[in-house]
Parts: sequence; C-alpha cells; structure tokens
Amino acid sequence: MNLDQLRERIDEIDAKLLELLNQRMEVVHEVGALKRTSKTVIYRPEREKFIIDRLYKLNKGGLTRAAIEAIFLEIFSVSRHFELPERVAYLGPEGSFTHQAAESRFGAVSEYVALNNIKQIFDSVETERVRFGVVPIENNQEGSVAETIDQLCERDIKIVAEVPMSIHFTLSGLEDRLEKIHTIYSKDIAFRQCKNFLENYFGDRVNLVEVASTSKAAKLASEEEGAAAICSHIAAKLYNLPVLFENIEDSKSNRTRFFIISKNIVNQKSDNDKTTILAKIKDEPGGLVEFLNDFKREKINLCKLESRPARIKASFKYFFLIDFEGHYTDLNAQRIFEKYGERITFLGSYVRMV
Repeated sequence: MNLDQLRERIDEIDAKLLELLNQRMEVVHEVGALKRTSKTVIYRPEREKFIIDRLYKLNKGGLTRAAIEAIFLEIFSVSRHFELPERVAYLGPEGSFTHQAAESRFGAVSEYVALNNIKQIFDSVETERVRFGVVPIENNQEGSVAETIDQLCERDIKIVAEVPMSIHFTLSGLEDRLEKIHTIYSKDIAFRQCKNFLENYFGDRVNLVEVASTSKAAKLASEEEGAAAICSHIAAKLYNLPVLFENIEDSKSNRTRFFIISKNIVNQKSDNDKTTILAKIKDEPGGLVEFLNDFKREKINLCKLESRPARIKASFKYFFLIDFEGHYTDLNAQRIFEKYGERITFLGSYVRMV
C-alpha cells in the first residue's frame, strides 16, 4: 500500500471507532438513568480498574497497558460527563501538578475548579459545591502533606481513590540560549528538587526567585525576556512557553501521591484494595504496640503510619493516620474495627495503585 491508501485505511478504522463509541455512549446514557434513580455515584475507580485489567488480558496487539489505560481513562471521563457532569476541585492554580493528577483521572472534558489551598478544597467537598476534590498527600522526596492529613482528621470526608504520579520538571522559557537567561522563577520545593541541574548549568550567575507555584513561574517567564521557569510540562503548555530541558529533577524516582476525596462515597471491594483509617490510641504504656500487634496477628500489612497532633487544648495527644492493604469489609479488618470501635475513624477503601 502507498501512503494515501494507508491513510484511507486509517480513516475507515476511525469511522468505525466513532460509531462504536457512540454506541457505548447510548448504553452509558441508560446506565446514567439507572444510577440517578438509585442515587448511585458515577465515579467507580474499582470498576474502571476491572475494565482496564480485562482489556489488557484480551489485548493481542502492540498497545501497552499504559497506552490502554490512557485511552480508556479518557473514554471513562467522557462517559461520566455524559451520564452526569461532575465538578472537580483541585489545588491550583491551573497547570499545577494537582491539576495534572485530576485530569489524569477525570479527563479533559470534566469541569474543574482551581482553589488556593487544601482547606478550601475540603470546604467545597464537605458542602457539596463540588463532587470531588484532588489533594496531595505525600511526596517520596519531601514527605507527607501535613495540611491534608489535618483536614482528614477534622472532616467527615471519604477517600475514594489514590493517584500516584511521577513528578517531572522542565526548564521553560522564551530564550533560545542559556546565556541570555538571568532569572529563573519557581516554587521553593522545585528549586530544591532541581538543585544539581541548576548548579551544573547556571552555577551562581542567575537570580532564583521563589513564587507561590510553578504555574505562576511559567506565567511570569512567559511575560519577561531573559527569564525562565522550572515548572510542569502542563504549565509550560498552558502559557505557550517553549520547553528548553525536560526531566531536570535530581531524582528520577520523584513521585507524589494524591487523594481523590468526596462526601459519603464508599467504594465496593476489588481484588487489590487499600484502606485508610484514623486511630486514637490509648495514652498508656504499650498502647501503640498492642494496636500494631493486632494488625500483625490479623496478617494485615501496614503501608503508612503517621502521627498528627490532636489539637486538644493544653494536651499533647496524637492521632495516627494509617494505610493498610485490604478492604474495610475483609473479615480480618472487621475484627480490628470491632475491637477498637469509636477509636477508629474509617476514611476510605479504594483501589491500591502503589
């Protein structure tokens, strides 16, 4: 076949894909009607994972699992929007890594609200001004996000999914030669995580200016000659800023985990779950050891254990935020819940991604 014939073949396949997608949306419309009648939540991460797992097992072509997931997550997003448009809040501004995490799960067609801080996201979810919120919970280089943990301790909010994402920084700017760059804008954490690159390429000859976000850095660099930004790829694209260098972070294993939160949504069990709880341990010798030993006896693997001040007046009491493998309905988990009763607050069971 020549090039024109191959393109005609692609056009024929695209037409068939479009026809099949429209058929899928017709079925989605019927599903949406049933869900509205029963007040069932539209976003079901465990169902989406099941579909992707099933398709990957059926796959006999050249598509990788990552490619299948990328294509079908966008289809899922369009389907959810078709069923019932849902508003999603994230830690802004537009172009932030949290924005990128939100779009990776809810797609490009969803309605997004950029908010200034994590508390505002929890406020919006709790008052149901938005259906979902996306917040960072931890970075494997910098540690946990204290504000997110504090809000989880204080609110009646559920975790419905986790989104692990590799964090890659770009150096972006209008200049075509590094010698012309005299100022680099970015967030303090980005400067720390790109320290080796800055030293190797610029030494101490440029002015490093800290700003509130990497998105703000990209905006400033797009308006100023001789300036550049350390920012995300999505922020550079948002402000039409040419990317000069990609993946400039010191650690190539730099990852951030995000939570998708909502009000009163509890996921059904899948074959690979994680559960997050808030525990109030007895303030007595051996109290924490006894609590942890119960998990050992029940053969439940703990993934995360973090203490946070309980903020009780004139007291140094602590809560413990705990992630463990499994679903809250598992019999061994239920025995833990029954033993400790009100000392445990259930925050959510969701598909385990890390």
